[in-house]
Amino acid sequence: MQKLTSRYYASGAMLALAAGLAVGPASAQTVPDSAASASDQDIVVTGSRIRRSPLDQDKPVITVDQTAIARTGLSSVADVLQRLPSAGGGLNTKVNNAGNIGGPPDGTGVSSGAAEIDLRYLGAKRTLVLVDGLRYVNGSSAGGIPASVDLNEIPMNSIERIEVLQSGASPLYGTDAVAGVVNIITKQNQKGLRANAQFGTFRQGDGHTQNYELSYGIQKPESGTSVVLGGYYTKQEAVSTANRAISQFPSAGAVSCADPAFAASGGVGCSGSPPLGRYRVLGQNLTLKAPVIGRTATLSDFKTFTDADRFNFAPFNYLLTPSERYGGFLNFKQALSDAVNMRVKLVYNHRHSRTQAAFLPLVIGPGAGNGNLLDRISVDASNPFNPFGVTLSSGVNLDGTPSGRPANYVAINRRFVEGGQRVFTQDVDTFSGTVTLDGSFHIGDHKWFWDANAVYGLNDAHQLFTGNVNAAKLAQALGPVSQCTGACVPFNIFGGAAVGGAGSITPAMLSFVTFDQRDKSQQELNDFSANLSGALFTLPAGDVGVAIGYEHRDQGASYDPDPVIVAGLGADVPTQPSRGRFNVDEIYGELRVPILSNTPFFQKLEFDGAVRHSNYSTFGSNTVFTASGLWKPTADLLLRGGYAESLRAPSIGELYAGASRSDQTIQDPCTSGLGGSFQTNATVKANCIANGVPANGSYAEPAGQIGVFSGGNVKLKPETAVTWTAGGVYSPSWARGGIASVLSLEVNYYAISLSNAIDSAPASLILSRCAFNADAASCALVKRTTVGTIASVGAVLQNLNSIKTDGLDGTFLYRTPQIHGGTAGLSVNAAYLLKYDALLPTGLQQCVGKERCLSVDQAFPRFKLNATVDFATPAFGASFTGRYISAVTENNATKHRMAPTFYGDIQLYLSPAWMQKFKLVAGVNNVFNKQPPVCITCDGANFDATTYDVPGQFGYLRLSYGF
Repeated sequence: MQKLTSRYYASGAMLALAAGLAVGPASAQTVPDSAASASDQDIVVTGSRIRRSPLDQDKPVITVDQTAIARTGLSSVADVLQRLPSAGGGLNTKVNNAGNIGGPPDGTGVSSGAAEIDLRYLGAKRTLVLVDGLRYVNGSSAGGIPASVDLNEIPMNSIERIEVLQSGASPLYGTDAVAGVVNIITKQNQKGLRANAQFGTFRQGDGHTQNYELSYGIQKPESGTSVVLGGYYTKQEAVSTANRAISQFPSAGAVSCADPAFAASGGVGCSGSPPLGRYRVLGQNLTLKAPVIGRTATLSDFKTFTDADRFNFAPFNYLLTPSERYGGFLNFKQALSDAVNMRVKLVYNHRHSRTQAAFLPLVIGPGAGNGNLLDRISVDASNPFNPFGVTLSSGVNLDGTPSGRPANYVAINRRFVEGGQRVFTQDVDTFSGTVTLDGSFHIGDHKWFWDANAVYGLNDAHQLFTGNVNAAKLAQALGPVSQCTGACVPFNIFGGAAVGGAGSITPAMLSFVTFDQRDKSQQELNDFSANLSGALFTLPAGDVGVAIGYEHRDQGASYDPDPVIVAGLGADVPTQPSRGRFNVDEIYGELRVPILSNTPFFQKLEFDGAVRHSNYSTFGSNTVFTASGLWKPTADLLLRGGYAESLRAPSIGELYAGASRSDQTIQDPCTSGLGGSFQTNATVKANCIANGVPANGSYAEPAGQIGVFSGGNVKLKPETAVTWTAGGVYSPSWARGGIASVLSLEVNYYAISLSNAIDSAPASLILSRCAFNADAASCALVKRTTVGTIASVGAVLQNLNSIKTDGLDGTFLYRTPQIHGGTAGLSVNAAYLLKYDALLPTGLQQCVGKERCLSVDQAFPRFKLNATVDFATPAFGASFTGRYISAVTENNATKHRMAPTFYGDIQLYLSPAWMQKFKLVAGVNNVFNKQPPVCITCDGANFDATTYDVPGQFGYLRLSYGF
């Protein structure tokens, strides 16, 4: 049976069995002799609550099953879904944001090691993920309160298929279904044993991936009992930035930290916090010539700091983050009578993942810009390692009150090599349990179906960060030596270190000032729903179908950083705890009315409409509506169109998140350095002086990372959206049985208008309004140190933005009749982005064909295409999949063009009769060794990890049983 179906189900039973092939996009599977049986029974398909023939689907749905997943050679279902042309990428294990650059300024925190799906480039929080039509608990990684499901928490071998509805669907499913719905259907009817063992690796010898899956099904029709249970283990090893040419330096192609390529490209340069230190003290800008070990440094050990002395942090990160996942599932069904069933579904999953950053950049002093105690530390003259002979004063006491001594140093930057790399380890446990009673009954000649469901989900995450520094203990160890008593050990910040060599900070010093940061988070879901559907009465064109239902949902979440972090005493990214919950009661109704059938030019004409009313404890009530129509002029042609209103309620993180810092690369207009306007614009100069910048122009820092603090807002209103869709499918019956067993062409148009999108005002806009317009509200959000450096920029989440996007999706499917015992096929799935316009406070951003249009790593290619050609027999098969991404241009001053990219994947399988139920599979992804295009402004390793593959060829072998 054709496995990956672009199941916008059209006319013709063959399309139901073969349409789609969207991810691979073509799975090389054989087609059964009788395809018409697929339409014999009406079923519930994602996009409607009313049972219908899957051949007459009135909404665009793509289906991906286990065979399609296996074709990719990937070990994460999120990675598979992110290859859909309609997907906008999303968080995945190529993203190495360990929290070292802070969380996103949207209240959702950092989801290290997680994986999400983003449809239509609208963000993962605007794509609803269901499991068997029911909600699933949101994920977390002890870095905040995310607003989306972590797909890595769902065992891959529990999945029968995935239905992706590419249209707004809040009237049917509630909040979050703005861009679409991903409905994961789990195994219910498996018989016997199925097993998989796969090993894969990159040609460079890294990124080894192991995946082992086992499931067993028992079906006893005589007793009405069905049991499917299984378990899995997946281990993905790391790919280091040090092992790929593209990520050797912060800007691709650079050969040293003094390389002019940094300035010429507009890229981020090396760090000003080197292992040998940077000492902006007593009016000087110094660094050490070499590490000074075993003695106190003297002035002769120092030299003037230059760009060549900066630290290359790039090779100390991950391109692919390591993780281990294991879990199990149980699907149990028991018929209680001929008309009533009880179903129990249990899922448990554990994830152990790791992200990593370079050694901690320890920065103290009034110009440090940490926004905490580190900015107020003074280094006392009595510190035995202070080579300058005087107290280096911050100008304030540790409590922030004036010390009576003027500040005589800007900052001391020291890469904390002795403490080791920053390693963030996540341990995440997810449990979900569902109990369902369902059944059917008759009213007259019409059959009605009902179900009642209770869902409980819990996500419990813990993160360990080794190597953080306690600012209070550091202040004591750098302060007057007379006050460094007890366990305190005077700290040597002046001696420097060498990467891989010795340093001036001894183990005793480390033991006193460092601590292991332990954070935790939880998400909880309680969901109760009841649904009733059936036929009200029969019209000449068919049954009038109806569905009604009720849902009560209660969601709660919490995020608790380490107490040292809450106290503001950490040396890395500061954050505050958050917790909250909400509940909602909802009712919905859906009606489908057949108007004409089996008449000339109207083989089928029908109307479908649905409405949902919601009452939220957080903002009140809301009602959304959808309507769609389906017209089949002939049996071979299906035309459809629809209108849908959608809703996204503010998430718990957006409502209740405590203040957290996001480090963003922003140009400060108040600097006298490159790119600033202080020296060239009198208005800017006056406004900046009023904001705390020294009048003498001594503040001259170039563009760099600025701490932006944002938090939740309980006054947020829901986001709303309107979606229009139109499309058609042509599946000629004259071709089937002759030149083709499957032949279809489908085109769909969509247009989405999103209003009241939740975001915080861009920090760049706040700085600009303060500097150029002296806007009092903006200036109040900008906090500067005594030397002019930005300590923080404040931001509050608001209903600020609007987005309008439209585009085309196309699918072409062809499969031959039997040829030499098998069939050959061609499948093409494409997406063409016509418009993506975001109206922000900074103005209109037109994103089509751009990279980082919205200040995050995200490409908006105009055209994406997946195509597969394959030949399949029961004994052997081969396929080639091509993946094309059109060129994009970076949204910066250089307008750097990122060339179009074409990836090629091949797969072979062997399953001769003598192997009985075994199948051997071999494949290579990125067989042409295509490198991702360089991205100058991306926060990742010089390429966009949400859009492009990790550099290198990835080969794999898999042995399967029972498939």
